[in-house]
Amino acid sequence: MIWAAPGSESRPALGAAIICYLIWGIVPLVFQAMGRLGISPWEILANRTVWAAPVALLFVLTARQGPEVMRALRTPRTLAWLALSSVLIAGNWGIYIWAVNSGRVLETALGYYINPLLGMAAGALIFNEKIDRLGYVAIGLAVLGVAVQALAAGGLPVVSLALALSFGGYGILRKRVAASAQTGLLIECLMLAVFGLAYMVWLQHTGAGHFASSLPATAWLLACGPFTAVPLVLFSWAARRIPLSSLAFLQFLGPTSGFIIGVMQGEALTPLRAASFVFIWGGAVVFAYAAFKRSRPELQATALVEPAE
Repeated sequence: MIWAAPGSESRPALGAAIICYLIWGIVPLVFQAMGRLGISPWEILANRTVWAAPVALLFVLTARQGPEVMRALRTPRTLAWLALSSVLIAGNWGIYIWAVNSGRVLETALGYYINPLLGMAAGALIFNEKIDRLGYVAIGLAVLGVAVQALAAGGLPVVSLALALSFGGYGILRKRVAASAQTGLLIECLMLAVFGLAYMVWLQHTGAGHFASSLPATAWLLACGPFTAVPLVLFSWAARRIPLSSLAFLQFLGPTSGFIIGVMQGEALTPLRAASFVFIWGGAVVFAYAAFKRSRPELQATALVEPAE
């Protein structure tokens, strides 16, 4: 069951959140399709930064946030934070693209299962957010899952931890930036697009680039833009309109899709590795339940104010 606050915006927002996480869930298939065409992870990353920029600009113009963008561009502190966040998100994208094209989809799923639990711990350490007993249980189960995964793999799950830490760090930095999601995303993409475009031009000059080499390759590379910007904007819009419990539940759709894709593509799922996912899933369930409990007073208060449908 998904819980949504009463009100005229709750259903569209819930739909937007579901679409967002479903897009993130099928992204491995998109990158794998490009990989089968011979496009390297670095070229995919470069095109992702370049073609996401015009899509992000379109959303900024639609939301009439041009003045906010100009203010951010004139504020050195904001630009510095966004420069750091752009490095982290580029690192996250690069690791993810490489991993899904190297037969490591299950490791990416583990990373994004860990991420919200890591975010909970970071919130307590950095922002002095309170963790209740259920929160500690969720984090403990996640730690056990990582430990079992390390035992199964004969070492720490480096890819999973790198994805969780880079995206978690990105979230922490963006929380400190005085800019909306659309404005921040546009500036990040513009910063990264400088390097991405330079790399694309170099590839095309050397004859190694795939843009315009064939219709399928060009179409997939152009699709990097909407596949990057659209789910982020949908998430931003939905997050302001539905309770935390809904998002806490929905955010596990993406890695669950990745897990299914990895298993269906024949990645090794040993009993020990499966046990690690059981611990992670347990942490995810506890996390979602704890978020639901925290949001119940808000839901009850909203129900008293809003007329029943």
